[in-house]
Amino acid sequence: MRYESDLTDAEWALVAPLIPPAKHGGAHRTVDVREVVNGIMYILSAGCQWRAIPKDLPPRSTVHDYLNRWDNDGTLERLHYALYVQCREQAGRQASPTVAIIDSQSVKSAEKGGRTIDPAGYDSGKKINGKKRHLLVDTEGMVLQVIVHAADIQDRDGGALLLATLFGLFPFLRKLYADAGYQGPKFQKALKRVLRQVKLEIVKRSDAAKGFVVLPKRWIVERTIAWLNRCRRLAKDWENLNRKALAFVRLASIRLMVRRLCKGT
Repeated sequence: MRYESDLTDAEWALVAPLIPPAKHGGAHRTVDVREVVNGIMYILSAGCQWRAIPKDLPPRSTVHDYLNRWDNDGTLERLHYALYVQCREQAGRQASPTVAIIDSQSVKSAEKGGRTIDPAGYDSGKKINGKKRHLLVDTEGMVLQVIVHAADIQDRDGGALLLATLFGLFPFLRKLYADAGYQGPKFQKALKRVLRQVKLEIVKRSDAAKGFVVLPKRWIVERTIAWLNRCRRLAKDWENLNRKALAFVRLASIRLMVRRLCKGT
């Protein structure tokens, strides 16, 4: 292993079966797919520019093209879900959770070259101009679903957008924990429209509390955000496309899950 971000043999054994084979017809695939994945993980971990990929990894154009391909054809989404199910089974849990926690993270936009196709927004509460990552996690801290949108979209509206993407993925979900940003009839209506059986519980900070206080269940999603932030690519919003920003968040979650599954091997 040359770089800390490279997949180990055990990690690659988990990922390799979930990578689609080369298409029939045309020239045979000559690129080493494991090295392509290592290149993507290097960008994710180091947060460097594409042109700064080390010379002993595949060319940046190859790594970038494969990332686009796997994002567009749903490979990353399928890989994420398959690894999530394995993590749940390893923990002795059912594949579909019954409890989830929702929260968002506003991230400052970096200076970017090229045209900003998906514009940023200003989060007046956190004084951040950039994008917002909306996450839904289970009680193990594993990411169930995530979306990326402009930071000026309020939590209750972004949360409704997130819930609308589930499409019955987790049919046994029964309880959702959230902070005060999700209270009110608008989010409740969106929740009932998509997940009629789910009960929402708002976890508020006590007015009498002073300093740092661990809030029930909400600390789990905050810890997940901290885990994902270990990937330097996520330190700021570097992407011109929301879907590319979403791809890197999914990759960070994938890295987290493969390391959890291979811990001790």
